[in-house]
Amino acid sequence: MSKKVIIIGSGFSSLSASCYLAQQGYDVEVYEKNSTVGGRARQLARDGFTFDIGPSWYWMPDIFDKFFADFGKKTSDFYQLEKLSPAYKIFFSDDVITIGDTMEKICAEFERIENGSSAPLRKFIHKAQENYEIAINNVVLRPGISPFELVTKETVLRVDQFFKTISGEVRKNFKNSKLVSTLEFPVLFLGAKPSKTPSFYSFMNFADFGLGTWHPKGGMYEIIKAMRSLAEGLGVTLFTDSPVEKIRVKNCRCIGIVSNGNEIDSDFVLSGADYHHSESLLDKPYRQYSESYWAHKTFAPSSLLFYVGFNKKLENVEHHNLFFDTDFERHAQEIYDQPKWPTNPLFYANFPSVTDDSMAPDGSETGFFLVPIAPGLEDTPELRSQYFDLIMQRFQNITKQKVDQNIVFKESFCVKDFEEEYNSYKGNAYGMANTLMQTAFLRPGLKSKKVKNLFFTGQLTVPGPGVPPSLISGKLVSQLIVKQK
Repeated sequence: MSKKVIIIGSGFSSLSASCYLAQQGYDVEVYEKNSTVGGRARQLARDGFTFDIGPSWYWMPDIFDKFFADFGKKTSDFYQLEKLSPAYKIFFSDDVITIGDTMEKICAEFERIENGSSAPLRKFIHKAQENYEIAINNVVLRPGISPFELVTKETVLRVDQFFKTISGEVRKNFKNSKLVSTLEFPVLFLGAKPSKTPSFYSFMNFADFGLGTWHPKGGMYEIIKAMRSLAEGLGVTLFTDSPVEKIRVKNCRCIGIVSNGNEIDSDFVLSGADYHHSESLLDKPYRQYSESYWAHKTFAPSSLLFYVGFNKKLENVEHHNLFFDTDFERHAQEIYDQPKWPTNPLFYANFPSVTDDSMAPDGSETGFFLVPIAPGLEDTPELRSQYFDLIMQRFQNITKQKVDQNIVFKESFCVKDFEEEYNSYKGNAYGMANTLMQTAFLRPGLKSKKVKNLFFTGQLTVPGPGVPPSLISGKLVSQLIVKQK
């Protein structure tokens, strides 16, 4: 008789783990508190407009390819990918930088901004590519159990890069503030300030400039649909509207869960839900980490999000757009150093219907606006409205168009929603930041130290925040479960 694994949550890491475990012959059940699967990567469809509620960037296509290849499949078996050209635009107060879909185009743009900058850029990206190959083929595939996992021939030769920062590395090679911001941007996906992120993580710059930015036709939710299809084909059973109220333990061994008031037995429990919340489902003696532990960790930002339907096509925008027309450093300080609602925030705008007409009605535009904010802030309708007006005014001024009278509808999502929908600690959006002291074995563990047969996965554990790392996290934890006797 096959052993049973219950998985809490149905985000990328949970679905990944469910597929690997089912492939190994386990009886797998997934319990999702919301009405649809996908965790933070859910979808909003309204009046012909389609929005990805959560992740909207498709980077590191090789990670997705490897995931599906592990099951004898290709991404093209499930969804159609398009490489975006240009990848994205960055709007400054006095200029716009366009990131093309090849290194040649990107180098030409750097030269336009600063004569002679393409040579250090090529050198920087070559080094970033070496780091990427080491990270993706070696470092991130370790389960974060021992510090010796980081000790390889390649990492020893680059040990200084774990103690230097991205910010220092970039500013050593580039003086123009716009180019500095452009090169510091990708590590924001890791959830920390560039001045706190090890320079080894420059591999994110290769993910950006070297591998490019992609879009699955129909949106990021197509990946979730693909993974669900794969999981169910492998025999996984998914239950929605099934919040887990308790993780059951007997004699320091996990024996199942309580969901909707029902006790359900299993040999293993794997939680892909928020790690802090997952531990709150345990009686106190079985929790590994105290409230003080969590309070002293550096969390990735939360976000104020707006999903907006426009009844006309917008001008002067691309699929992905970054608005860096205000002070990058000040906004970062207001997220990490002195948490407060930002004075004049940077923001991101995504218009998938620019390249994918399936995501909006004819002649219309689907718009997704994101303002990074500190986790745990006060969240009121008045604050949401105030910031919507602020960013829309700036958006109209910078893109030289009036659009506020063309809004068919808008919905918002912020700290309270992250807490209520995803049980997210302090309403964070991206998990725990990848600072030096929160890398690899220094992150919360995949395996409980106090409860046998209890495991964790997702962006608060190994290898870290982001969609590709979540796919890897599911694989790593499934390997640990298979090894469990």
